[in-house]
Amino acid sequence: MKQNLKIDPAQLPALLAFERVARHGNFSKAADEMGVSPSALSQTIRNLEARTGIHLLNRTTRRVNVTEAGMRLLSGVTPGLAQIEAALIDLEDLREQPAGTLRINLPRLAYRIIIAPHLAGFMAAYPDLHVEFRLDEGLSDIVGEGFDAGIRFGECVARDMVASKIGGNRRIAVAATPDYLDRHGRPQVPEDLFHHNCLRYRFISSGRLYAWEFTRDGREFEIGLEGRLVYNDIYDMVDAARLGLGIVHITEDVIKDDLASGVLERVLDDWCTPFDGFFMYYPNRAWMPRKLRVFIDWFQQANR
Repeated sequence: MKQNLKIDPAQLPALLAFERVARHGNFSKAADEMGVSPSALSQTIRNLEARTGIHLLNRTTRRVNVTEAGMRLLSGVTPGLAQIEAALIDLEDLREQPAGTLRINLPRLAYRIIIAPHLAGFMAAYPDLHVEFRLDEGLSDIVGEGFDAGIRFGECVARDMVASKIGGNRRIAVAATPDYLDRHGRPQVPEDLFHHNCLRYRFISSGRLYAWEFTRDGREFEIGLEGRLVYNDIYDMVDAARLGLGIVHITEDVIKDDLASGVLERVLDDWCTPFDGFFMYYPNRAWMPRKLRVFIDWFQQANR
């Protein structure tokens, strides 16, 4: 005779914990999202398995895999948990002030340009909101890692995300110290860069080297260049340029003060045209939390 297993409301936190661990495939990442310790989360799952009498997860030193029975449970509870989340989001809209925690993933450049100049005003306007920023130069899965939204250049945003532009167009600057250019010559066309030490950037996520982009006769093209120095941080790369170690190809916002003061000298200006710049992006879903809506509205308005 099949046992009629009942899950009382007290088991909802355990089911939520199971869904998070299954989605991340990792106790530590799920624990970070939920704000608990991995050991406490592991104990919660063990209690759920004891309560159901079913082995839900296979644990190894590197990965957590969902068992066949666990997949059946996951497919059953996920829609219900999504409905509960949607109901709470709908209830949140009744508050006079949005509350809760927002988790935003963005590169350091976007934080400095888009967020930092306007953050104090936002925090004062919404005192019940907490905001956690992860300054991440890679391309993270914002859904899988529990972020509410991300900010990236438009070309880096996944197609299944809702994306809206934030801030104006940006522009690339190619620059070096006047001393470096005096010693090595000032490039007149992009092809002259083959005779220079170009400071290179390697993407953290893909491991590929960034190809320098230019515009000729209205058409964009890339040049794959050589350089003795490679970085995975744009600010360290710019520091090398300031030391006279080579030419840098970077968003002009990063070096505008250096250009104005003469520390760096711009070259190939006519070959660099504006591009779309940053986009705020978030999952395509029926309900948007009010806390995220006010965050997007504030920083879009502030960056107009």
